[in-house]
Amino acid sequence: MATIQASGIMFAAGLPSFYSPNARVSATMNAPKIRMMNPISLPKLSNKVFVEDNLDLKNGFKNETQNMEQHHDDDDHKLVAAKLFGIMEAVADRVEMHKSVGEQRNNWNHLFLSSINGISLTAAFMTGIAGTSSGSSLLALKLSSTILYAAATGMLALINRIQPSQLAEEQRNAERLFKLLHGELQTVLALGNPSDADVNEAMEKVLALDRAYPLPLLGTMLEKFPSRVEPAVWWPQQQIRRKRRLTVRKMNNGWDSKLEGQMRRIVEVIKEKDLDDYLRLANKALKLNKMLAVSGPLFSGLGAVASAFVDHHHGSSWAVIIGVVAGALASAVNTFQHGGQLGMVFEMYRGNAGFFKLMEETIESNVNESDVERRENGDLFEIKVALCLGRSLSELRNLAATSSENGEANNIEFASKLF
Repeated sequence: MATIQASGIMFAAGLPSFYSPNARVSATMNAPKIRMMNPISLPKLSNKVFVEDNLDLKNGFKNETQNMEQHHDDDDHKLVAAKLFGIMEAVADRVEMHKSVGEQRNNWNHLFLSSINGISLTAAFMTGIAGTSSGSSLLALKLSSTILYAAATGMLALINRIQPSQLAEEQRNAERLFKLLHGELQTVLALGNPSDADVNEAMEKVLALDRAYPLPLLGTMLEKFPSRVEPAVWWPQQQIRRKRRLTVRKMNNGWDSKLEGQMRRIVEVIKEKDLDDYLRLANKALKLNKMLAVSGPLFSGLGAVASAFVDHHHGSSWAVIIGVVAGALASAVNTFQHGGQLGMVFEMYRGNAGFFKLMEETIESNVNESDVERRENGDLFEIKVALCLGRSLSELRNLAATSSENGEANNIEFASKLF
């Protein structure tokens, strides 16, 4: 039951009543009671949904960042590989250039050798005939032999200055070393994951080879008669040692005190036997070549002077003898010097000394490196040293043991069995 009291218009049981200002009306309404049979349940908002959505969003950002970084690394890798391929193309071009120039300068040696010998012998023959001639024929023979001797003298002075056989040997060495560098770059690319350090190292090696074996004759040609014999150097002098790509994960990177001592003894043998011996031989070849380089033009010049004094009427038999003998000696000296290719022999000995100098520096740079992880793997390095010296691993170890027992490297054999 509900009772409603109001001032003003009253409604009772839905019927109107007269207005009375002081009237009090009471009305009663019967209404059914509302029962809540099943309570209404609202959905609960769980924090777990927000957390999962937040994690998914973070993972999405993280994956996207990783993909971008991976894409960036792939671009860097492709760029480095492109640089190495570019260097390989330049190296391959240099191989062909040095090969062509080497063949050309080897032809120079043969052509100059045969031409100068032919000119000298012809001049000597004409000088001999001039001794038995008279009149206009004598004058013609004298002039002809003198001109030929003068030409031979100039050509001898020229080829003794440039040494074509030595030039050809330089180009052959450069061709071989550039091929070796080309193979090293192929190995770097085959192993994968090249770096900018590989690019810089390759550039330094290319430029070092260019300096060691120049192509031009004027300005940059190597000194053919140096005052002091030094090993050939075709590698960068200051190489930053870094951890090798072929490093095997092994305790101490394959190095121990025994291997270090073995390598130090091998370096001593290389210094005192192989390197010293090739420098000594190069010095002997250089001295002999110097002597012949002076003797050849001297003999041909003497023949030119003697042929000019040939005169049948004044009994100048001495001029004929000197002219003929000088021509023969000039041909003999030229044949021994350039036919025997003494310049090539000197460059070969100098190059061999450079090979042992490189081995010495390579071994010392590894042994003196305090951080073994920055060294080349010890097992691999031992194999490389053995192959470079033409020995097996057991022979290499026996060499080190023998030098240790004798105490002096002079009492043992040479380190290299190759040359």
